[in-house]
Amino acid sequence: MQIGSRRCLVNPNSGTSDHAAYVRRAMEARGFAVTETESRDHTVELAREAGENGVSTLAVCGGDGTINDVLRGLWTADALGDVTLAIIPGGTANLLAENLGIDSIDEGIECSDTGEVRALDVGVAEGSDADDTDPFLVSCIAGLPADASTGTSGDLKERFGTLAFLITGARETMAFDGLDVRVESPTQSWAGDATCVLVGNARKFVEEGGQANMEDGRFDVVVVERMPPKNLAFEAAVHRLLGEGTDGVTHFRAGELHVVSDGDHPITFSRDGEVAAHERLDFRTLQTALDVRVGDGYVPDPE
Repeated sequence: MQIGSRRCLVNPNSGTSDHAAYVRRAMEARGFAVTETESRDHTVELAREAGENGVSTLAVCGGDGTINDVLRGLWTADALGDVTLAIIPGGTANLLAENLGIDSIDEGIECSDTGEVRALDVGVAEGSDADDTDPFLVSCIAGLPADASTGTSGDLKERFGTLAFLITGARETMAFDGLDVRVESPTQSWAGDATCVLVGNARKFVEEGGQANMEDGRFDVVVVERMPPKNLAFEAAVHRLLGEGTDGVTHFRAGELHVVSDGDHPITFSRDGEVAAHERLDFRTLQTALDVRVGDGYVPDPE
C-alpha cells in the first residue's frame, strides 16, 4: 500500500498535549503519512486536500472539535463518500469516539487498521445564507453556553453520562434569559420560551442516555422549556434536566428540523464546538453518508 493513500492528522495541542510523538510513531509504522495541525483553519485545509487527492483513509487524532474541522474539509472537497474516517480520541471531550466504541488512543490506533467500517449519518445545518452550511457528527446545541458541552468534568460525565454537559450548562442558567424559539419538523413542532434546544446525531439526550442511532437518518431532538432559575436550587435543575418523561422536556426524532428565533436576537448555536449566531437554522440528515471505522463496543442499533 502506498503511504499517500492513508493519512493521519494529529492535533498536538488537544487534550493533555502529550500524545503527538507517540501517535506519529504508531501511525507511521502502520503506513500512514502523519501531519500535525497548526490551527483549525489548517486542519480544514489539510482535510480538504486529502479529499481532493483521493486519500482512502484519513485518521484524525484530537477531540470533537478537531474531528469537526476534518469533516468540514471533506465536505468542502465533496468527498464525504470517498474517504474512510478513523478516529483516535486525543481531546478533552471525546464524545464521538465514545459513541463509536473507541475508548483510548491505543484503541483508536488499532481501529484505524482493523476497525469495522460502518456508514454513518452526517448532520447538516444550513443558515439563511446559502454559503452558511456546515456538517456535524455529534450535536448542535442552542441556548446553553458555547463551552458547556466540552467543559464538563470527568467526574460529572462518569456520574451522569451523556447529559453531564447539561449540568455544566445549568450552572450558567442563573444569568440566562432563555430562548424565544420555534422548532418545526414533519413529526412534531414546538414554540415558546426554552432553556435549550438539543439536536443530536451521535448523542442521545434523554431516557437512559448513551449512544444515539447514527444510521437511522434521524436526529435525537430535545427541547427543555425555560425554568425559573432564581427559584430553583441547582440540584433541582439537574434532576429535572436528567429526568425521563418529566414535565417541560420534549423529546422526539426527525430527519429534518427547523429552529427559528421568534425573539429580537439571533440564537447562539454550538455545532460540535463551533459557535455561531443565527436567526434560523435548517437541519437535515445525510443518511449513511460517511464511512467510519468503529470499535468493538459500537452498537449499530442501541435500542
